[in-house]
Amino acid sequence: MAVLSARGLCKRYGATEVVRGLDLELAPGLCLGLLGPNGAGKTTTLRILLGLVEPDAGSVEVLGLPVPRAAREARIRIGVVPQMDNLDPDFSVRENLLTYGRYFGLGAAALATRIPALLDFAGLTTKADARVPTLSGGMKRRLTLARALINDPDLLFLDEPTTGLDPQARHVIWQGLRRLLAQGKTILLTTHFMEEAERLCDRVAVLDHGKKIAEGAPRELIAGLIEPTVVEIHGDAAETWAGTHGRNACERLEQAGETWFCYTREGAALVDSLAATPGLRFLQRPSNLEDVFLKLTGRELRD
Repeated sequence: MAVLSARGLCKRYGATEVVRGLDLELAPGLCLGLLGPNGAGKTTTLRILLGLVEPDAGSVEVLGLPVPRAAREARIRIGVVPQMDNLDPDFSVRENLLTYGRYFGLGAAALATRIPALLDFAGLTTKADARVPTLSGGMKRRLTLARALINDPDLLFLDEPTTGLDPQARHVIWQGLRRLLAQGKTILLTTHFMEEAERLCDRVAVLDHGKKIAEGAPRELIAGLIEPTVVEIHGDAAETWAGTHGRNACERLEQAGETWFCYTREGAALVDSLAATPGLRFLQRPSNLEDVFLKLTGRELRD
């Protein structure tokens, strides 16, 4: 049975239809990523699934319970990591976990076992008595993740869990999330980091303008929707090269700022040609989920 199932979700704010006929399903023990530009409907979708916003149409079932009718009962079995940390700055690391555990009705004996284990999971054992304002950004995110686990949830909602973190902190969070998946936890993740989605997600759903425009395993989407090789070309002669040779040398050619992206199934001859052309710099790489995302949603800036 699916841990989460949504059918035909719709939500409108005034004249804007934020979510349009969205279907989602998440099986136990897997990670589903919701990807999309700003304004695609990801956060509204999460709020609907948590029962915080009522849809105008459609149905939601989470952990076998109808939402929003039984949202309170469902949320008891859910852990949430919001986009922005909302830790209590007046409490220590340990006190944040203790207070949150009390919200779920956990007793002293249960908390005495869970809090040390979660501090160890988050790498915060030595910071147990530190106040939140003294923590680094990475420590705060790890504490927020540990707090989301205090009730031993069956389902985790992670809303951009690594935004604003440096690469080292991001990798620590990823390692912790992989451990949770290995333990059988189920995760619904929103992220703007395509590498994060490739590393963690069993499936991703790409949303744009409130609609799902693609869904599948990351590698399946890359293999099915994009050319296998990308050559990124820039330099003083890049624009001239693109105008003269680009359309013939590439199966698909796109420009972003000063860089031209040449998508091809055979990059060896192209690279040889570029290497012999003065004024060009280039990088050849395999295509990735970000290339798929940009092909589906475009390169224009979304605010």
